[in-house]
Amino acid sequence: MIPLADANPTRRIPYVTWILIGINVLVFLYELSLPTRQLDRLIFTWGAIPNNIFFAITHPVQTPIGVWLTLISSQFLHGGWLHIVGNLLFLWVFGDNIEDVLGHFSFLAFYLFSGIIANLIQTFIGGESHLPTIGASGAIAGVLGAYLVLYPWARVRILIPIIFFLWTVQVPAVLVLGWWFVQQFLYGAASLSSVASEGIAFWAHVGGFMSGMILILPFLGRVHRRQQPTYVGFDEEL
Repeated sequence: MIPLADANPTRRIPYVTWILIGINVLVFLYELSLPTRQLDRLIFTWGAIPNNIFFAITHPVQTPIGVWLTLISSQFLHGGWLHIVGNLLFLWVFGDNIEDVLGHFSFLAFYLFSGIIANLIQTFIGGESHLPTIGASGAIAGVLGAYLVLYPWARVRILIPIIFFLWTVQVPAVLVLGWWFVQQFLYGAASLSSVASEGIAFWAHVGGFMSGMILILPFLGRVHRRQQPTYVGFDEEL
């Protein structure tokens, strides 16, 4: 199931969602311009390598700050056209509604924080791996988890390819996002005993999704508290 759009109007213009998409596209185009050796160096320098992150957690004083920064920088690197197009399509469809309810800056914090947690989950699952984890999918998975909590019955138009035909139907978000999560979980479980699946960060997807489900309500509550009007007392009548 490929999501194309949702029937869920917003009030705000999703500037941050657009900017995130733009940055990801620009970084990917830069990747495409690099020779293979330089591209490998870029990915191994700025991708989140589980072994390095695990060492940073257990030896924080001895860890250069650059290792910690890879928890964020890795979210803007991608491994191919299918990787980036799939990720940004989900962000385009579902990101605007989460930005709408959280506001621009809170949405950015929520997005990056979800991506960091996703990378940490992947680190704990594959702590000895020297393969870099790259891609926005962990952060976007957080957005999907938040969307499922807030808008489970919103209608989502999906594309279903059947042999040589393409069909579009509208289904509830809970069906689209629930099925996506089940797939990631099953692939992740299979990857624990399969070397062939190494390199695909399924547990980052699972961790990001669950973090989004958990974090959206505290983030939303913080936004609402910040928006509460300040009441000023009236002077007493003389």
